[in-house]
Amino acid sequence: MSSTTAALTALFNRIPRRHTLENVKDINAIINEYETLLINIEAVNVFYEKNIPVFFDELEVVRAAIKKSTDNKASKKNKDNFFDDASGALKDTIQALTDLYGDGNRTA
Repeated sequence: MSSTTAALTALFNRIPRRHTLENVKDINAIINEYETLLINIEAVNVFYEKNIPVFFDELEVVRAAIKKSTDNKASKKNKDNFFDDASGALKDTIQALTDLYGDGNRTA
C-alpha cells in the first residue's frame, strides 16, 4: 500500500458521523488534508490530472452541506441530517478516489 493510499484510508477512518461542534471542526480538518492529497495525486501524471477535478467538485458539495449543518436557523434534526449527508458524501468520495488511485501507477 502506498503512503497516499494509507493516508486516504486514515482520513476515511477518521470521518465523524454525528453532528457536534467538535466533529464539524474535525471534518473540516479532514477536508483540508484530503484536498492536499487531491492536489498531490493530480500532479502524479496526466491520467490523474484528467480524472481528479471531479473530486474537487464533490468537495464543494460536502463543504456546502457542512455549512448548512452549522446554520443557526436550522433545527437540530436538520443540522444532524446535513452533517450526516456531508460525512456520507465525504466517505463516498474518498472511497472512490482510493479505488481510482490504486497503487498510484495508473496511466490509462
